[in-house]
Amino acid sequence: MSSPDVGPPSPAAAGSSRRTAVLDAALPTFARFGYRKTSMEEVARAAQISRPGLYFLFSSKEELFRAAVIQGLERDLAAAEHVLADTGRPLPERLAEAFDQWAGRYIGPSARDITEVIEANPDLLGEMTEAAPRRFEALVTDAVSLETGREKAGAVARTLISASIGLKHQARSREFFRERLSVAIDLLVG
Repeated sequence: MSSPDVGPPSPAAAGSSRRTAVLDAALPTFARFGYRKTSMEEVARAAQISRPGLYFLFSSKEELFRAAVIQGLERDLAAAEHVLADTGRPLPERLAEAFDQWAGRYIGPSARDITEVIEANPDLLGEMTEAAPRRFEALVTDAVSLETGREKAGAVARTLISASIGLKHQARSREFFRERLSVAIDLLVG
């Protein structure tokens, strides 16, 4: 007797995982070559898919870029939200991990290129480049407010975000970023 969970994935699930894999390959490709110099052929090669297959999933380079950035931002926000929701762990520990998920993942030469390609193309991304950071700030504010009160929480969240941005640009490694950010967190909420 076979289980209903065994067998090939449904066409919708297979399409979804293919789309996710393509988007996972697209963002580093855009980061490597820059938006303007990245061709659909380069993304197709990186994603190990045919160019017609790529065009089947995304009708234009702009649509592909936007979807890749959205997927990355949503993934980062979901990871940060998950970490911050774990109230069984100390707040400083949760904050350090949430900031690492949000910004620490983008430290180092190739990761830094992802940030640069996103920041260089705000006209292609619309309001999402402002909405995602606002959402992250709200998540941090909510987590901090449980321990400091709502009045202080917003200022603490904004200060930590400013510190993380500065550290992200000077960090030599992800470990350096986490170490220095932990100091800022301890000063503000520890």
